[in-house]
Amino acid sequence: MGFLEYHLYLMLAAIILDLVIGDPKLFPHPVVIIGKLITFLDKKWNKGRHRRAKGFLLLGAVTVITYISIGMVVYLAGRVSFWAGAALEVYLISSTIAIKGLHQAGEEVGKPLREGSLTLAREKLSYIVGRDTEALDESEIVRGTVETVAENTVDGITAPLFWALIGGAPLAMIYRAVNTLDSMVGYKNERYESFGFASARFDDLVNWIPARITAVCMWLAASIYPAFHKRNAYRVTLRDASKHPSPNSGWPEAMTAGLLGVQLGGVNTYKGVVSNRSKIGNPLTELKTEHIAQSINIMHGGWLVFILFLSGWLIVS
Repeated sequence: MGFLEYHLYLMLAAIILDLVIGDPKLFPHPVVIIGKLITFLDKKWNKGRHRRAKGFLLLGAVTVITYISIGMVVYLAGRVSFWAGAALEVYLISSTIAIKGLHQAGEEVGKPLREGSLTLAREKLSYIVGRDTEALDESEIVRGTVETVAENTVDGITAPLFWALIGGAPLAMIYRAVNTLDSMVGYKNERYESFGFASARFDDLVNWIPARITAVCMWLAASIYPAFHKRNAYRVTLRDASKHPSPNSGWPEAMTAGLLGVQLGGVNTYKGVVSNRSKIGNPLTELKTEHIAQSINIMHGGWLVFILFLSGWLIVS
């Protein structure tokens, strides 16, 4: 068995594990440990002169420590037995993905909306977005949820699986470390613009291929849903994907907007500060509660076709 084939089996097992148990609370989550390391180095290095150089050092230190640590524990488990090593890798890969968690996050906003509780829907949305949610109406709550589900299809599912196929649990965990670095220090503000530069740019790099493949997979998966606007989605994605502040998040977001026939983007407020984002998609229909469930369907279809794509690529190669 080749290592890519072995990694594919690990991925499939990790997906099943994630779908069954999600994010288990009884086990230590590796990302929490990575986050603590980033916090420690941020406090130690993000000061004084040469912050951009220190940011590159941060990126190198976190990724190298992550790779060596994960590689070592997988190796030691494998020395105990083949199955112990495989089981550990399955768990570690499953900890980098969030299929069940993303589904639940979207549904937890959609359910109170269907029941007519805007207050609870706003509260649930505040758990998954950074924007202010206290005064949002139904369409804006739906927009925030749909954008989150679409964007995180890459960050939370397809990108870590892509890197897991290439390098197993160590590379998948490096991806998650880079993603965590970006979420913690990759801000364009006075404190992090220089120090977080390397982390933000490297996060863009590791997501570049998975984001574009995911958008295509979403479009292919939409064939089983006749209500989706496939022709519109194709045009919208080519036209609007580059309008997103992220060079990668715009691809799944524009594809989702196009398939649903809605318009995403617009005005968001963060702690009272207004941010006006470019609009993505054609408003063929108003944003409604049912679009949350439909965006979840697009997410599931996207990662399923993505797995089929990776499996087919492995067979051909």
